[in-house]
Amino acid sequence: MSRSLLMSEHASNAVEPARPMLSVNNIEVIYDHVILVLKGVSLTVPQGGIVAILGANGAGKTTTLKAISNLLHAERGEVTKGSIEFDGERVDSLSPNELVRRGCIQVMEGRHCFGHLSIEENLLTGAFTRRDGNRAIRDDLDMIYGYFPRLRQRRSSMAGYTSGGEQQMCAIGRAMMSRPKMILLDEPSMGLAPQVVDEIFEIVKDLNDKQGVSFLVAEQNTNMALKYATYGYIMETGRIVMDGDAASLRDNEDVKEFYLGIGGEGRKSFREVKSYKRRKRWLA
Repeated sequence: MSRSLLMSEHASNAVEPARPMLSVNNIEVIYDHVILVLKGVSLTVPQGGIVAILGANGAGKTTTLKAISNLLHAERGEVTKGSIEFDGERVDSLSPNELVRRGCIQVMEGRHCFGHLSIEENLLTGAFTRRDGNRAIRDDLDMIYGYFPRLRQRRSSMAGYTSGGEQQMCAIGRAMMSRPKMILLDEPSMGLAPQVVDEIFEIVKDLNDKQGVSFLVAEQNTNMALKYATYGYIMETGRIVMDGDAASLRDNEDVKEFYLGIGGEGRKSFREVKSYKRRKRWLA
């Protein structure tokens, strides 16, 4: 057999690398045509992965998620450079509604349930883009109650009168009702008790394992995010300053010092380090 034929046969038998579920390529975001918020942000979420965007308040995490979900125009923002691909197709020109139909949905920071509707009515609003019939929707509703037993107990309660943890569960459950391939989850731990945060992240992992839903999680609680994510990106002032698999970020001395509250030599915590010194070290 000739060498060229052998090479051709080997190439045909090679396994193609998995296509990423989400690919953000060097995007720039500007508000009001003048305010530069994101600068050259690139990140990837593999199919079936949990990826975290980490950083302090104002770092650009929420803007990154809104750029992906095409919600920037409501706030007079726009992606002016770069591209965003979801499931192999470019999507940065789609409407948020069209993106949801393709399988990518955002759970907003602060939960944003419809307070005057019941928990079950909130969940059913998540199925508004579906065209597969009431039976399939009721089956998925039962599935959501299986993941969130507390919601089953409160199904007839007005969402505005439920706890913060129950509202966060409702928001995630509502997103799941659209049958997403991927959920953009913004600050799921905000304002919640540690025990409730643990419960929500466990459910996120369960949905990832059993339903195959990919997650991109923007989170200030770095310790919790790196416990469940497989990969992480750290943002400061609109830029990605560090990235790596979760284990390597947990072991990184800078991350320990600045985000996990484990002081470096001669320092008690990252709060004692001026932010400009931190940025200088990231960008060195």
